[in-house]
Amino acid sequence: MMTAAFVDQATSLRTLAQSARRARVIAVTSGKGGVGKSNIAVNLAIRMAQSGKQVALLDADLGLANADVLCNVDLKWNLSHLITRKRTLQEVMIQAPGGFHLIGGASGLAKMADLTDQDRQRILDSLTELESMFDVLIIDTGAGINANVLCFTRAADHVLIVTTPEPTAITDAYAVAKVMIRDGQERQMSLVVNQVRSAAEGRAVYERISKVARQFLGIGIYDAGCIFTDENVALAVRRRSPFVMAFPKTPASVCISQLVTRLQPERMLKPQPGGFFHRMSRWLRI
Repeated sequence: MMTAAFVDQATSLRTLAQSARRARVIAVTSGKGGVGKSNIAVNLAIRMAQSGKQVALLDADLGLANADVLCNVDLKWNLSHLITRKRTLQEVMIQAPGGFHLIGGASGLAKMADLTDQDRQRILDSLTELESMFDVLIIDTGAGINANVLCFTRAADHVLIVTTPEPTAITDAYAVAKVMIRDGQERQMSLVVNQVRSAAEGRAVYERISKVARQFLGIGIYDAGCIFTDENVALAVRRRSPFVMAFPKTPASVCISQLVTRLQPERMLKPQPGGFFHRMSRWLRI
């Protein structure tokens, strides 16, 4: 659980970064593992880079990082070297296939899954540096609602929650939204439903979570659309190639392009009177 001192540090840091920021920070998270969160984060980064944005991806799925595997790159240094101050941000960051920059996570290091407040602060300090270098910073968080995940969602402008139509994934996605609103930090939240058989199925899952969130949490969650079940996604993973590069016209790749459009700031509703989360009652339809 995060200490009060760390919460104050994270809030102060975010306020400072906002005063002179360039990058828009998007945290990609999920309530449970196995929903395709990291795959979406990597392919989202590529599509955003292809649209002309300067994009960085921080693999903050501590202990289970795999963005480098999905991109078929071998990392000489990763996030653990940055935290321990053995390497600088510039040394850790690499140019990844697809045109984005990658800060790799510390895959397989169990100790990385339980950072101290000081460790998290070093990462947040690096985020501040990244914000001055890029247009978009995507943070691939771990799954669940532990202190590390909440730390990274606090640093974000927008939190993209990934779920699937499975009942357990839906329940856990709602739990993520519920925990995030408790800290009082203003942020936008949206939901993308992965591995759907049809747009109608994805819409039904979104409506289910959105309705409960409005009724019991008093918040609005944007509809970020869905990603179709696509056999080419699994094939691309086996090839260690992002599916938007291996199969640019496959249905899942088209969905990622639509997701990029939905996440554009200009697509969002302008603020209306009332509480912050109440202002986010719907998403502009494509």
